[in-house]
Amino acid sequence: MSLIQVKDLYKIYQMGNTEVRALDGVSVSIEQNEYVSIMGPSGSGKSTLMNLLGCLDTPTSGEFFMDGTNVATMGDDELAHIRNKKIGFVFQTFNLLPKSTSLRNVELPLIYNGEIKAHERRDMAIRALTRVNLGDRVSHKPNELSGGQRQRVAVARALVNNPAIILADEPTGNLDSKTGEEIMTLFDELHKQGNTIILVTHEEHIAAHASRVVRLLDGKIAVDEATNRGKKVTQ
Repeated sequence: MSLIQVKDLYKIYQMGNTEVRALDGVSVSIEQNEYVSIMGPSGSGKSTLMNLLGCLDTPTSGEFFMDGTNVATMGDDELAHIRNKKIGFVFQTFNLLPKSTSLRNVELPLIYNGEIKAHERRDMAIRALTRVNLGDRVSHKPNELSGGQRQRVAVARALVNNPAIILADEPTGNLDSKTGEEIMTLFDELHKQGNTIILVTHEEHIAAHASRVVRLLDGKIAVDEATNRGKKVTQ
């Protein structure tokens, strides 16, 4: 059973008298521990697909199964649980609280879980920061960190709940090339440790870190193929 299975997914927006098909019949499966890059030009549907896979939006039609469960049948509480427990999000703009320490930023996803006590949250956050080599920056605020370190805090926040899936949207977009490669090396290590990683990028050298690339064009999958890190994928 696939970790993620999408069948004939459509996302249609009405812009005045014009119908815009952001996704136009997309079908794709992603297995546990896969490392997949989603690519495409602006307007191709890659961000729309990412939002749907992250349960941040709902499709106009089609089916989306996670761990064999149809996401459309889930209530708001179940969807919130999936977003908080099963999926870790990493964004291009880091999305950190500017006046909070690294530790506090990483603790955020845990605060919504009433079963985790304060000292447990702290321990889990420190472990996540240590995992991304920031164990010595727990008390630093974002303005006291470099761009690469801020993105590492964001990755630690994504990891703190031990999610099944990491969704990363242009995670190197605001970084210089050297720092971007350091972040991608971190993703490579996380994949080796068993995480499923889905990465949206427009950069070929970033996508090459994945074992599989799904290319979108005009809301459709144009290409679904292995990189030199993986085997041939068949639709």
